[in-house]
Amino acid sequence: MIIHNTSDSIQRALLPFFKKNKSIGFVPTMGALHMGHISLVEKASIENDCVVVSIFVNPTQFNNSQDLEKYPRSFKDDVKILEDLKSNIFVFAPEVSNIYANKIISKKYRFSGLENKMEGKHRKGHFEGVGTVLNILFRIVKPNKAYFGEKDFQQLQVVKKLVEIEKLPVTIFGCSIIREENGLAMSSRNKLLTKIQFNEASLIYKTLSEVQQKFNVYSISKLNNIVKERFKNRNLLKLEYFEIANIKTLKTVKRKRNNNTYRAFIAVFLGKVRLIDNIMLN
Repeated sequence: MIIHNTSDSIQRALLPFFKKNKSIGFVPTMGALHMGHISLVEKASIENDCVVVSIFVNPTQFNNSQDLEKYPRSFKDDVKILEDLKSNIFVFAPEVSNIYANKIISKKYRFSGLENKMEGKHRKGHFEGVGTVLNILFRIVKPNKAYFGEKDFQQLQVVKKLVEIEKLPVTIFGCSIIREENGLAMSSRNKLLTKIQFNEASLIYKTLSEVQQKFNVYSISKLNNIVKERFKNRNLLKLEYFEIANIKTLKTVKRKRNNNTYRAFIAVFLGKVRLIDNIMLN
């Protein structure tokens, strides 16, 4: 498998597809691939003539330098996983200098307020960094379709807004969350957990499932209290936030209303490892 490290290289490789109007699928990743990523690549492979998988740990979406430094990296393993899929896959693994040239800085974006909710509250500048790098990657790869996991549901909504703002000719697809046997949403950060932490983390999905089951019976206030109670006095787990939000606006809601669709969002720390998850409620 040829690894393309520059925009010129990947564009030369894709030129035959551009010329013949073939469909290009795109799966942007930060590496440390898992079955969640693979499910995106497999879907993209079915729906397109070729697939580009980018592996790039984007510095502008980290508001914590230690988090960036400790982010799991397993490039050789990632390439082996993609080779084993035996699909028409191109790997784009650019250097930071190829993406950002001389200035590692985010473009200023306003995503209709989507960027200020939940993750945006707790990770200042995160979505501007996401928007910046995806805008650059989309313009390099020029995909027809791009695929994102619903584990990062807020990011998915932001990416759709980015495409609208930048008028990019790409269709964004959200794909179902892939989970570990204990219910934990698959994430590259799971690799940073100890075995004990991994087992304890099953509480995240158990709690979300309980909220889903009780959503039509209990008030949102009652559900919020249930979640707080589940994480109370847990030595290994620290609840950062739990919110029930409208899926279109991502605004936190205090009262259920007819003809609205809601999703529950959660962020939890296990030591210094931060995990997020969400679930559809109605």
